[in-house]
Amino acid sequence: MTNQLKKIRELSGLTQADVAAALGISTENYNRLEKGKTELTLTKMRTLGEIFHREPVDFISNHGSVRTVRVRQPVQAGQWSESPLWDEDDCYDVVVPDDPEYRSFTLHGAETRGPSMNKRYPEGSAIIYTDIHETGEQFVPGKRYIIEVERPDGLREATVKTLFRDETGKYWLIPESTDPRHQSPIDLSEGDGNIVRVVGKVVYSVQRED
Repeated sequence: MTNQLKKIRELSGLTQADVAAALGISTENYNRLEKGKTELTLTKMRTLGEIFHREPVDFISNHGSVRTVRVRQPVQAGQWSESPLWDEDDCYDVVVPDDPEYRSFTLHGAETRGPSMNKRYPEGSAIIYTDIHETGEQFVPGKRYIIEVERPDGLREATVKTLFRDETGKYWLIPESTDPRHQSPIDLSEGDGNIVRVVGKVVYSVQRED
């Protein structure tokens, strides 16, 4: 993905400073984008497409190396239901890079709703994640995860939280919200009578195409 962005910029004859100015960011921040240290979201790809007169998919294509992921459910703290899955008519597809790291795994899609994660993901963002039971990977502090909470009555909610491990080795789920109702860290080992599950690790986020 990053090689494609650099290649397109060089073919256009523009410098990093030129593109940074067009994006309204510093050259240092653009350099991070080109090196893959900052996420290349679909919103950014659309803006880059206008600058370079390209399609957004051009920035993530590596000889056509992309994959399509179906977005099938919402993630929204405080919205409880028996099943989070949408009717098929409400589902939609997004395109993400075909990263070799995830090629052998199923990628799942969910759409953010409400303010519980709005510092990082605006409402309507498509969150693409792996299933940790399928990947078998260990928890990684600092990464964002899809979290599911199940009440004793069987109703469930889902949201996104950042995993944090304190000096005692205890894990916490840290919210990223401007809403006071969704700013309290969650103790992963105590669910207040609810079952708290880490469902999957977020690997991409994109904006829905309307």
